[in-house]
Amino acid sequence: MSGVAVRTQGLTRDYPSVRAVDDLTLEVPAGIVFGFLGPNGSGKTTTVRLLLGLLDPSSGRAEILGHDVATDAAAVRAMSGALMEHSGLYERLSAEENLAFFGRAAGMKRSEIAPRIRELLEPLGLYDRRRELVGTWSRGMKQRLAVGRALMHHPRMLFLDEPTAGLDPVAAAELRDDLERLVADEGVTVFINTHHLAEAERLCNLVGVIREGRLIALGHPDQVRGSSSARFLMIGGQNLGALVTERISACAGVTSVALEDSRLRIELEDGARVSDIVRTAVEAGAEIEEVRRGSESLEQAFLSLLDIDGEMPA
Repeated sequence: MSGVAVRTQGLTRDYPSVRAVDDLTLEVPAGIVFGFLGPNGSGKTTTVRLLLGLLDPSSGRAEILGHDVATDAAAVRAMSGALMEHSGLYERLSAEENLAFFGRAAGMKRSEIAPRIRELLEPLGLYDRRRELVGTWSRGMKQRLAVGRALMHHPRMLFLDEPTAGLDPVAAAELRDDLERLVADEGVTVFINTHHLAEAERLCNLVGVIREGRLIALGHPDQVRGSSSARFLMIGGQNLGALVTERISACAGVTSVALEDSRLRIELEDGARVSDIVRTAVEAGAEIEEVRRGSESLEQAFLSLLDIDGEMPA
């Protein structure tokens, strides 16, 4: 699959007291997993509702797989699957009955439905339990079934809004495994809203960061990490005291030095010479056992872009 799956130009949505999406211009290539990152209230869900034609923009335009959302919303929704805040499942029906219902609603032929249910539920590990009532299942199992429901009619585009929200770490990890497998098998383009940075780093080929409705960064996760301009050096060993810290702080290209868990974390500017820093540390009495150079994690870069100190907001 090639081409552009999502294209927006100046997409804006105003409410009486707030601009939820502000002049969003974006292109998402077809056939990838795109992560839309931002804290709650940043405009992620509103953007998806605009892309699905569930909300009208105040200005600007959007296309999904070449279809204008304003003039061809029915076609956009027909070729899209979506898992929003609620699973959309009927808890008094079995898993099999849920998927069959959604298949019929999407216009699938009766002969296509049973094979498709098996095709989706087997990779999810749910096929042997397909006749159980969904209301008796755990939240993690329901969410996995909801992903299958969104894929039931062979959509070319899949929108997922915080798919692992509220799941325990084990269930969230299982769902991420399932998503990787299903996306590879189905060949769909995925637009995933999340504020879980590890999730985005693992699943996404391209990420965008949104803050207060505005897109503030776009690129591969490695590029977004680099956009914070944060590079560091970790030195582990013995005798990493005040003298070593003082001498390293005076080295060219060093912006800060801090002792963290018996290691020195040294923030660097571009062009800083690691060899000079290590030699300075040894000359100051450090007994070095480990030297590791790296860049900020996606989460650290994300927090830096949002000007947030501390932990990621829930």
